[in-house]
Amino acid sequence: MVGPAIAGIMVTAWGEGWCFFANGVSYLGVILGLLLMNSPKDDQSLPVESHWKNMGLGFRYVWHTKTIRGLVMLLAVVSLVGMPYVVLMPIFADRVLHGGPRSLGILMGATGAGAVLSAFTLAVRRGVQGLDRWIATCALGFSATLMAFSVSRSFWLSVGLLLVAGFCLIGQTASSNTLVQTLTPDNLRGRVMAVYSMMFIGVAPFGSLLAGLLAHWLGAPGTLTVAGFDLRAIAVIFRRQFVTTNSA
Repeated sequence: MVGPAIAGIMVTAWGEGWCFFANGVSYLGVILGLLLMNSPKDDQSLPVESHWKNMGLGFRYVWHTKTIRGLVMLLAVVSLVGMPYVVLMPIFADRVLHGGPRSLGILMGATGAGAVLSAFTLAVRRGVQGLDRWIATCALGFSATLMAFSVSRSFWLSVGLLLVAGFCLIGQTASSNTLVQTLTPDNLRGRVMAVYSMMFIGVAPFGSLLAGLLAHWLGAPGTLTVAGFDLRAIAVIFRRQFVTTNSA
């Protein structure tokens, strides 16, 4: 939540290079944590299957399990057309809202604040009852805020919209993660989560490339408007076909 705001101040004071340096230093803590982990040794008595077979099992389970297939497909669309709004944020801060690095930091900080609030909201939930409806609601909310943000020319209105967007985005992705892991049997969870991660993280760079191309032709506001409409259509399909009356 505070990182983007600090970055905006750092860019103004010292330039972009020091932001990249600080980001690189921050990974040292993660690397140290990994080095301190004591992982159990592999059980050599278990049969070793080929990686291709393991991957195939994961994909087949995702495809033949209706709810998980819907969750993963929705997540892929969010990563392709929704997540790249972050890539376009410097354009909005500079050319649309006529701000600078500090404005960009505040905009990104608002997204982070919404994400934190969403995490607290999910933390107080008990069980996964109704979580699929919550996912559909968050996806629709995310699409609506993207479209509203694309036409906003007020800085503080845009900040408020991004706070809601961050809330909805984390609400949808984190809830999807929880529901997928809950529904997947223990012996397939690692393989299924590999598919989940591929759709969530692996698709996003292609979405960023697509957003850049569309922004060249349509402009940043037009690109987000199109993305919001596309995401809304997929979210409506998900709600109709994959959200059950008595949710798991």
